[in-house]
Amino acid sequence: MRKNKKKPNRVGKVFGVIFSILLVAATMYLLFNLVKLNVLPTKLMFLVTVSFVLVDAIFILLLCFMTRGAVSKSICIIFTLTIALASCMGGYYISKTGSLLSNITQTTKNAKNTVSVIVKDSSDLKKKNDLAGHSIGVLQNIGTVGSNKVLKELSKSGVEMTQTPYESLSAMLEAFYNSEVDSIIINESSRDQITDMETYADFNNTTRVVYQTSYEVENTDKANAVSDITNTPFNVLISGSDTRGGFDENGRSDVIMVATINPKTNTVLLTSIPRDYYVTTTCDAADGCQEGALDKITHTGIHGTNTTKRTVENLLGIEINYTFKVGFDTVTDIVDAVGGIDVTVAPGYAVSSFVTMPGYGVHEGVNHLNGEHALAYARERYAYSEGDRQRTKNQQQVLMAIVDKITSPAIVTNYASIMDSMSNTFSTTMSNDEITSLIKYQLNKNPKWKIEQSMVDGTGDTQMCAELGDAAYVMVPDESTVTKASNKINAVMQGKSADSVE
Repeated sequence: MRKNKKKPNRVGKVFGVIFSILLVAATMYLLFNLVKLNVLPTKLMFLVTVSFVLVDAIFILLLCFMTRGAVSKSICIIFTLTIALASCMGGYYISKTGSLLSNITQTTKNAKNTVSVIVKDSSDLKKKNDLAGHSIGVLQNIGTVGSNKVLKELSKSGVEMTQTPYESLSAMLEAFYNSEVDSIIINESSRDQITDMETYADFNNTTRVVYQTSYEVENTDKANAVSDITNTPFNVLISGSDTRGGFDENGRSDVIMVATINPKTNTVLLTSIPRDYYVTTTCDAADGCQEGALDKITHTGIHGTNTTKRTVENLLGIEINYTFKVGFDTVTDIVDAVGGIDVTVAPGYAVSSFVTMPGYGVHEGVNHLNGEHALAYARERYAYSEGDRQRTKNQQQVLMAIVDKITSPAIVTNYASIMDSMSNTFSTTMSNDEITSLIKYQLNKNPKWKIEQSMVDGTGDTQMCAELGDAAYVMVPDESTVTKASNKINAVMQGKSADSVE
């Protein structure tokens, strides 16, 4: 009988040791990832570590020495498993966060450009070798690196073509459709520029690609870092790219905002610039970017984020410290991952059907939007009499609604999928250490941020755009609003409220 009594005790102790080891391993996994992420203030990290050590010690004592009955032992094991699973889940989420920070702060050294040889859909030219002996239109001053690469690759394959240079995209397109040349070379980032022109709105349906290649250009976008990001005001350029060829590919800047952040006053000012704003281009690339030329600011993104940044700095007379590039199409993934967002539509701004998404619109009051609907709302301009102005306001709404969702407690339920969706959505020149410093600051001080908004304005007109070589719709700046926006940014940088600027 004594052996039968000792046997359950031995079994209980074995289980106690096994679950104790499991508990300690799970706790170490959690603490390891916390230390690696390095976002908790030192005091808080110390308290968390001590708390987990004490909890582990208590349950180890209970499992191995103090609980003897089957019921009490079972209850203790259940609690131990719960804590271990919670620790593993916490460690996994923290690991996901670390991976996200690593991904977004590792700005690619090179940006990709994709170049295509285009023929009419009705053309007999079906493949690369068919191009031999035929004529091809090329741009004389824009995208010359890509054009030369295509022609060189074709020549190596024994495909020689007769080149006809054109000074502008519109001139080349006109010659192409008039059958003056059999084919043309375009950078894929220019495709949307072409379809934006009313004459060539059906370009994608009336043409096809015969040959395509890619090349890389150096990404010169670098941070102009502040000394202490938790104590020094700074500006961040938020650039929403409309590229379809991958996040690392240059494309038009469809969303352009400057976030002015003052951690001393806990103020964030969002200054939006309409994509059609008619500005003087300040170049950073030699591949056809026309320094000092007038163009829509959206076209600067084709030459890289740094060209957009320098142009915005020149426009507003400010210094931008960091850039934040967003793949705007993939915003749909984030919105869906957070379970949708809520936006409030003001009276008079209901839309029965968006041009960008026929059959769907928004009503006055609160609207719950999924990913596709949020993107359509952020891109729509034709349904509004204010056009690009209202689109810019909608973009600010969508951005703030995403931030609200991500910073709410509800994020826990979809945390892993949110981290996955964000990892390939944006990149920043802000360093990993600077981001973790901001998170530590938030956790330590728990400040309540004041969000202010501003936008430059102008008048709709038709003007010559350098990138197109033709006239197109633009918004000619109202210089008083540019000055006001600049003054608001400077006010926030100096510790004042943007509202203090008359």
